[in-house]
Amino acid sequence: MAKTKEPRVVSSNGYTLHLLETEKYKTTTFSIQIKRKIEEENVTKRALLAQVLKAGTESYPSSLHIHRLLEDMYGAGFVTSVGKKGEYQIITIRMDVSNEKFLLDQTPLLEQSISFLGEVLLNPLTDGEKFDETNVKKEKRVLKQKIQSIYDDKMRFANKRLIEEMFKGDRYALHAFGKEDEVDGISAEELYQYYRDVIENDEIDIYVVGDIDGDQVTDLIQSKVQLSSRPNPEKMSAPVINRKDQENVIFDEQDVKQGKLHMGYRTSITYSDPNYYAMQVFNGIFGGFSHSKLFINVREKASLAYYAVSRVESHVGAIFVMSGIEFKNYEQAVSIIREQMDKMKNGDISDGELAQTKEMLRNQILESVDNPNSWVDLLYHSKVAGIDRSIDEWIEGIQAVTMQDVLEVGNTVTLDTIYFLKGEGQ
Repeated sequence: MAKTKEPRVVSSNGYTLHLLETEKYKTTTFSIQIKRKIEEENVTKRALLAQVLKAGTESYPSSLHIHRLLEDMYGAGFVTSVGKKGEYQIITIRMDVSNEKFLLDQTPLLEQSISFLGEVLLNPLTDGEKFDETNVKKEKRVLKQKIQSIYDDKMRFANKRLIEEMFKGDRYALHAFGKEDEVDGISAEELYQYYRDVIENDEIDIYVVGDIDGDQVTDLIQSKVQLSSRPNPEKMSAPVINRKDQENVIFDEQDVKQGKLHMGYRTSITYSDPNYYAMQVFNGIFGGFSHSKLFINVREKASLAYYAVSRVESHVGAIFVMSGIEFKNYEQAVSIIREQMDKMKNGDISDGELAQTKEMLRNQILESVDNPNSWVDLLYHSKVAGIDRSIDEWIEGIQAVTMQDVLEVGNTVTLDTIYFLKGEGQ
């Protein structure tokens, strides 16, 4: 059986290194997480920076040079992205590379990967005052396409609009990709100045997963990634729950064939709360799986929805319901979704639903450890929330949830916003 050691954490100057030593994989995965609270004035700049960091370095000045390097490294994978966890906007730099132990020619892929990632982070292509203009121009086009793709995917668009309305005035209301009308106005000089600020001040975590020698990896990273010490990171804010007498209802019209009904519930329970396990079970029974109340009652029994699911937004205290429906079924769909939430709150839950949901969640956690990127994501959630939660604790926590626990977390849930995207003139 593949051996896996307890994750190790090494604090270095300017970043935290997380070593996940396991024999499970024949690849080594690197994930660099760069975190700061969302700033309205910089949200688009940060999204563009995530793009530009993958466009070229001093030694590999264009995406073509980088592509050739990755080909030479047995087809290594390399991506950068930007996302949100609660009120933080996070740049991720990720690389997957074959483990040289399993290669015939023993190419020093580990060292090459760390050198390359060190250069992506610390030596992007600049003239010392601004990023390379060609790369910036190209990545602006890509970012605008990404923002446009949200409008083209009506499920993602509806979710974006729900969040904008529900969290109006909060950092979380801003999308991680930023605003399309701001992209062209960002100069290569301005972007470089922002990059300098990021490298000097942001909280940086580096995860390395694979059949590795942790001490060797630590030495290599410390030699290739040298950062200055930085201020202590800001703690995540507790969710602000403004209970409403009447939920906010928003209608948008577009040329769409299918209505998108998205509903936002608030809860005081977030990832760091001891009751978070019970909240996961609550959501699983409500709308997280194919045996859940939303799926069975809205989609299967009433045939009202093409899909009906819910998910927990772990760091802001919210549950989002997402469904695709015929325009004419709006009232009935809202009514049945409300009904299912009432059943949850009143304890109209069978022992079978509880047991099946706990088993599904357990399998989900075990599956995440089978994928290095999912494993990193699970551990990084804990880091962002400021707690230490191991995989075993996760499984034990879910297993220990009782029906009473589910009822108690249900009492914290209130409907906040209903958003419906419907066809023009419907």
